[in-house]
Parts: sequence; structure tokens; C-alpha cells
Amino acid sequence: MLNDLLLFVHLAAAIVWLGGMSLMLVAVRPALLQVAPPLRQQLLLAMLRRFFALVWPSIALLLASGGGLLARAGGFVPAGWQAMAGIGALMSAVFVWLFFVPYRRACRAAKDDRWPQAGAALLQLHRLVQLNFGLGWLAVALVVLWR
Repeated sequence: MLNDLLLFVHLAAAIVWLGGMSLMLVAVRPALLQVAPPLRQQLLLAMLRRFFALVWPSIALLLASGGGLLARAGGFVPAGWQAMAGIGALMSAVFVWLFFVPYRRACRAAKDDRWPQAGAALLQLHRLVQLNFGLGWLAVALVVLWR
């Protein structure tokens, strides 16, 4: 029963994070490219602020539930689980970096009406989100296919 609950929490948190990245990369950002700066940056920063408010607890839940599942597995931990744990740790580190460096840089630039700098920081953030999106799907593939 506890394993089922931990697995549910883990999957729900992963769906929130990967689903949010999917929406941002596939729908939101391309649509916003039709909007002229600085409104584009303002809208994107407002959306990211709301999304990141979901990502932080998702990461905490992923780490806690994943750690719980690993601890309950005992001596045998499948290779796919180990790979997913490593990729998850890397994704968490990438998120912390993108939040505290390019996202904060974009927020400061927007606050000071420095829109070209905000756009450059958001582009760097976009590339890091692309990286995390690819890593997330790699983790999903490995945990399912590598047992």
C-alpha cells in the first residue's frame, strides 16, 4: 500500500513537471513568438512564475517519493531506477540553475525595462528547459525499458 502511494505521488509530480514543460515548449513559447516584445517577455515571465510555483513542490515530491521507493526496494534496485535517480538529480540541478540564474536575470532585466537582456536570459532558460525535457523523457524510457 505504501509503495502504491509513493509511486502515485512520484508519477503525479513527474506528470506535472514534464507536462508543464511540454505545454511551455510546444504551445506557449511558439505562440508568444507572435507577440512583440516587451509584452512577450512579460507574458512569459508571468507564466513561468506560476509554473515554477508547481515545479518546486514537484521536485520535492519526486525526490521524497523516489527516495522512499528506493529505500523500500531493499538490496535490489533495478538499473533503470538507478539511471532515473541520477537523471532526476541532474534535472533538479539544472532547474535550480535555470531558476536562480537566467530566470532571475530575466526578472531583474524586465523590472528595469531592459527587454533585450530579458529576452537573452529567457532564451538561455529555454535551452535549459529543452535539456530538462529531453532528460525527463530519457529517464522515463530508461525506467520502463531497462529493468
